[in-house]
Amino acid sequence: MPRNKRKKKTNKIENLSQTILNILRKDHSQAFNYKQIAAKLQLDDPSSRNQIIKKLKVLQGKGRIQEIDRGKYILTPSQNYYTGKVDIAGRGQGYIIVEDLEDDIYVSSKNLNKALNGDIVEVYVFKRKKGGKTEGEVTKIVERKRTEFVGTIQVQENFAFVEVTDYKMYTDIFIPKNKINGAKNGEKVLVAMEDWPEKADSPFGSVLKVLGMPGEHNTEIHSILAQYGLPYEFPQEVEVFANKIDTSIKESEIKKRRDMRKALTFTIDPKDAKDFDDALSFEILDNGNYEVGIHIADVSHYVTAGNELDDEAYERATSVYLVDRVVPMLPEILSNNACSLRPNEEKYTFSAVFEMNKKAEVINQWFGKTVTYSDARFAYEEAQHVIENPKEEIHKIPSNISITDKEYTVKPEIAQAILQMDAMAKKLRTKRMRAGAISFDKVEVKFILDNKGNPEGVYFKESKDANKMIEEFMLLANRRVAEFIGKQQPKKTFVYRVHDEPDDEKIAALENIIKRFGYKLNTKDRHSTATSMNKLLKDVQGKKEQNLIDTLAIRSMSKAMYTTHNIGHYGLAFDYYTHFTSPIRRYPDVMVHRLLQHYLENGKSAKEEEYEEKCGHSSDMESLATNAERDSIKYMQIKYMQDHKDEAFLGVISGVTEWGIYIEIISNKCEGMVRLQDLQDDRYEFDRDEFAVIGQRTNNIYRLGDEVYVKVKNADLVKKHLDFTMLGHQLESN
Repeated sequence: MPRNKRKKKTNKIENLSQTILNILRKDHSQAFNYKQIAAKLQLDDPSSRNQIIKKLKVLQGKGRIQEIDRGKYILTPSQNYYTGKVDIAGRGQGYIIVEDLEDDIYVSSKNLNKALNGDIVEVYVFKRKKGGKTEGEVTKIVERKRTEFVGTIQVQENFAFVEVTDYKMYTDIFIPKNKINGAKNGEKVLVAMEDWPEKADSPFGSVLKVLGMPGEHNTEIHSILAQYGLPYEFPQEVEVFANKIDTSIKESEIKKRRDMRKALTFTIDPKDAKDFDDALSFEILDNGNYEVGIHIADVSHYVTAGNELDDEAYERATSVYLVDRVVPMLPEILSNNACSLRPNEEKYTFSAVFEMNKKAEVINQWFGKTVTYSDARFAYEEAQHVIENPKEEIHKIPSNISITDKEYTVKPEIAQAILQMDAMAKKLRTKRMRAGAISFDKVEVKFILDNKGNPEGVYFKESKDANKMIEEFMLLANRRVAEFIGKQQPKKTFVYRVHDEPDDEKIAALENIIKRFGYKLNTKDRHSTATSMNKLLKDVQGKKEQNLIDTLAIRSMSKAMYTTHNIGHYGLAFDYYTHFTSPIRRYPDVMVHRLLQHYLENGKSAKEEEYEEKCGHSSDMESLATNAERDSIKYMQIKYMQDHKDEAFLGVISGVTEWGIYIEIISNKCEGMVRLQDLQDDRYEFDRDEFAVIGQRTNNIYRLGDEVYVKVKNADLVKKHLDFTMLGHQLESN
C-alpha cells in the first residue's frame, strides 16, 4: 500500500470513535451497521471493518450508542438536540436562535454544514464552554429559508460563479455552462440554488433571470425586489382575469346594501395618490350629534376566496412602496379604478358608521356593506389649509397647493365637516395619549425625482393635523371592528393586529444611550414607560439627535404582527385592534372584511389554524416589503450622494463600533461610515462604555451624538454602501 494512503487510513482509524459518533449524529433518526459506516469512511479492508465493530461495542458499553436491531446502531437519544433559526454573523459563522433557550447557540463555520442565513435547522449542542458560550453543530437542514438569490455573475469558459449581494451569504453559487441562461459577465442575475453536493464547496444553481448591469437604475430596483422574492409584474392570467371582472354598479347589488350616496362624503390622500381606499362622510343629526362614516373600498366583493386574484393577492400580501414606484397587491383595474373611491363616482364600500357627540364619544355604531358617492377629493395639503384657517368664511385653496394647480373655493359644508372632524380627532388623540399610547411621528425621507427616476432633491415628510385627522378615524374604525368581534361570546376566530410590550433589555439599552444626551425614562410600570417615552420623543423634536433617538426608540419596541391570538396593541394603548381600512394594499384587511361579513350573517367561527397560518404569512411578507422599501431608500440616498462628492456635510454620529464611526447627515438623513483605519491624524481605539473612539496620542474623541463634518469618499450603488472622509468637529476656514 502506498505510504500516503496508509497515513490517511491511519488518521481515520485514530479518530474512529469520534467519527462514528459524528456519522450517527448527522442523521440520528437512522440506524447504521458496521458496513454502512465503513462505506461512509471509504474503508473496505477486513482490518478496518473489525476495528469499526470493536469501536461500536465500546461506544455501546459506554452508553453513547444503542443497538436497536441486530448489528444496527443509533446515537443514544439526547436532550442536546434543538430546532432553531440560523443567523449568520459574519466570516461564515453564525448563531442558532431557539425559542425555548435564553442564549443563542454559537456555530463555527466548519460546523454550519451548508446551513444558510434564515434556514430552520436541527442543531446538536456540545457542552457549555469555559467562556460560557453555548456551542453546537448543525445536524440537519429542516427547511431552507430561500433558494433564490441576487448576485453578480462571473462567466468563465466552461462555467460561471454568482457572487451573491447579501453579505450574510458566505458562499458563491456554481453555475454549469448549460444553465447560464444567456447572462453576460458582470451582469446582475437572479439565481436558483438547486443542489449542494456533499463534497462541493459551493452549491450548484441556474440563472433564472438576467436583471441588467450593476448600477443601472432599473437593474438595482428590480434587484431589490428579486432579493426579497417580491414580484414586479402580474402573471398574464391574473391580468386577464382581472380585466374580465364586471366593475359596473348594479341596482340589484345596491338593494343588498345600505345606501349612503346622499351623505356628504370626501377623500383626503397624498397629492400623488392613485388609489383611494378610504373616504369619510359627515352629517349633523337632529339631536345635535354627528354621524361619521368611515367607508372602505369593498375589495372582497371582487376578490372572492380562492379565485386567481385572491391567490395572487394572498401570495403578495401587501403592496410594496419603493422610492420611485409602487408594486401593488392588486392589478390596476381594481386598485386604481373599481376599488378606488374617486370623486363623483358611485362605489361599493364596507363601512363603519358612528353616532358621536361633541366630546368625540361613540353613542351608537353600525358595520356593514354600503354604496357611497364621493363628493370631493382633497390632498392633505388642501385639507391642512382649511384646518389652519378656521375663521375664513370662504375657504379658498391657493393654486400652489391645489391638486389642479388652480385656485378654487371649497364648498362651505365640506369645509365645516373638515373643521368639526379635526376637532373630534384631536379629542380622540388626547384620549389615546392619556391611556398610554406612544406617539411615533418619525420624519420620512422623500425624494424629488426627475423623469428618469434620478434624485434631484431631498425633503422630509411630516405628519400634520390633516394626516392625524384621517389617522384617528381609521384607528377608531379598526379598534371598534376588533372590539365588536373580539368581545362576542362564544369566542370567534378573527385577525388581530397586536403589539407586545417592549423588551426590558432593549429599553435598558435605550436608557443607557439617551442619558448621554441628558434624557431619561421612567420605567416603573407600563403607563409611566409610555408617558416618559412620549416626553422623550417630544423633547428631541428639532434637535440634532432627533432622528437617532426616534430610530432607537422604535427599535426598542416589539414588532407589531398579525395573529388570531389577541394580546392588545401596546403602542396604541388598545385592548383590541385590527386592520380594516386598507384592503387595496393589505391582505389582512381583506380577511377582516370577509370574517366581519361572515359574522354579521351569523356564521360559525372560522378555522383558527387556517387563519393563523395566513396571519403568519402576512406578517412575513410585510417584513420583506419593509426591508425592500428601506433598501430602495438607501439606494436612492447613495445615488443622490454620488452627485455631491465635493461638498462638506454636517452630520451626527449615529453609531460607534470597533471598525468605524457611522454618521447621519442632518440635511438629508443619509447614513455612511468613516472607517477607523481612514482616520489619519491618530490611532483611534473603540471605548464601548463611552460609545466613543478615542485618539491614543491626541486624546481626540468622536462620541455618539457628536456633530461632525464629513465628505463623500465612496458611494457604492451596488453594495449600497456609503463611505465618508472625516473632516472633524469643525470646518477649517480657508
